[in-house]
Amino acid sequence: MARALAPGPAVLLLDEPFSSLDAGLRADVRAEMRAALRATGATAVLVTHDQEEALGMADAVAVMRGGRIVQHADPATVYLAPADLGVARFVGETVVLPGQAGAGVVATRLGQLPLVANGSAPTGEGLAVLRPEQLLLRPDPRAEYEVLDIVFHGHDATVRLAARDGSAGPLQARVQGMVPVRSGDRVAVTVHGAALFYPVDDADDAVSRGLLR
Repeated sequence: MARALAPGPAVLLLDEPFSSLDAGLRADVRAEMRAALRATGATAVLVTHDQEEALGMADAVAVMRGGRIVQHADPATVYLAPADLGVARFVGETVVLPGQAGAGVVATRLGQLPLVANGSAPTGEGLAVLRPEQLLLRPDPRAEYEVLDIVFHGHDATVRLAARDGSAGPLQARVQGMVPVRSGDRVAVTVHGAALFYPVDDADDAVSRGLLR
């Protein structure tokens, strides 16, 4: 990196520069590289398949599919308002729910959810998309969802849930800090914030078609 910056280039191409580093070192080197690029004023084009790396390093993210750019925006927009279902899945974990949209809400198995206000007013059948951190869990012995397993990450944990009657596929929640539930617990699930919505015509990959059947 020092050798690359020494001549004072206007533009740098970085192709998977952190792929050979272990996780702890990778985060430190990413931070140092970002600081160095800002200090020199150089523009960098970073090629990566690591979504966390792209969102954490970039001022602007371009998501490519099939050799074409499908979305170009700042990291927050790409994560919170992805252009389509494929981008939503690519840049982070998703909770995808079949639903019926109308009047600014979508009816799903988690209840009626407000839709993200993006200037459109979708109606009809499609897929509501949430991020796992939007699912809020509360222990309730009478609730319909049961905790299948918990994966602890240190700063947070992933909690997999399933309806006790087997009527729908599992859900995945992300819980900050200490996890208030254990495997086998029954929990009530509520949703924080609004859902994205992709009509049937936009949900064209095989997984989506399976969800809509």
